[in-house]
Amino acid sequence: MAEADPGLFRTLASVPERSFADATALDAGLRDADRPFIVRSLVKDWPLVALGHESPRAVRRYLLDHARAMNFTVSVGPPGADGRMFYTDQMGMNFRTLQAKLPEIFARMDAGENRPDANPVYLQSLDMHRFFDGLYDANHVDLGDRKTLDGIWIGTATRVAAHNDFPDNLACVAVGRRRFTLFPPEQFRNLYLGPIDNTPAGRAISMVDFHDPDFERFPRFREALDHAQVAEMEPGDALYIPSSWWHHVEGLSAFNVLVNFWWRDTPRWLGQPQNALNLAIMAIRDLPDAEKAYWRDLFDHYVFHNDGSVIDHIPEGTRGILDPMTAEGASRLRAFLLRQLSQ
Repeated sequence: MAEADPGLFRTLASVPERSFADATALDAGLRDADRPFIVRSLVKDWPLVALGHESPRAVRRYLLDHARAMNFTVSVGPPGADGRMFYTDQMGMNFRTLQAKLPEIFARMDAGENRPDANPVYLQSLDMHRFFDGLYDANHVDLGDRKTLDGIWIGTATRVAAHNDFPDNLACVAVGRRRFTLFPPEQFRNLYLGPIDNTPAGRAISMVDFHDPDFERFPRFREALDHAQVAEMEPGDALYIPSSWWHHVEGLSAFNVLVNFWWRDTPRWLGQPQNALNLAIMAIRDLPDAEKAYWRDLFDHYVFHNDGSVIDHIPEGTRGILDPMTAEGASRLRAFLLRQLSQ
């Protein structure tokens, strides 16, 4: 994969580095952090990392030894696109999504190794527990009592447009070099996001090509770069990405493996804020201005301010969903919303 103009990345601030004596110190550092940081060599003792130093094929053999006999979802991009998994000019996807067994996928990687005209191949966010036996046990980070979603990303040289995720994320580079370019959550206006409902992988992405930014078309991107941080990472390094931070991800080597651990500090039954945004776009965005202003005030009252004035005048035990949400309350509300949306 061709490198971007290095001048763009040399002008950006580097993500700070931190070190921790043990898992307890790492746990405390993650709980206190609200900005990204790198932990060098955190996972240097993983088998995946050791085999990566040997050869890509050694890693693939190891993964095959642990893989379950089931179909994997794989994205195959076009040759000559610099590994960019993105839209076509007609806003379709420039890659195909296929189902295949892992030996077939790896055979394709073997055949394309060292070929500049090979198609980029990318397996995204595979659940380590569902698709592999014993892989997590030998390649994980002690994150205390967090209930994590544990994913593995396997691919040739690729780059994924800037996007964000709702959970916190510890991303561990197992094989190959990676570059992350990160932006604070509030920079979304300057990243020129694409569609919400037509996305490469479920999250809105920046339309800016970081390898060749068009500042005439995207002038506010210069402001985003003023707030950007870059993380250049080697095998064994880990990067903490707080919830909602935007990140552009590049797998810089011919073969790359990333393992990441997602978690939320709030219960999963609270639901996804993105679903609320989608519903608000459908129900509120196109109302007359005066009605939108009313609903903005109502959202501030019930959702964003949410102080004692909302409930103090209502007898305890009769406040319904205005009381603190519980798993049972969330389940009832979800069922109610499903009934309403089906009408």
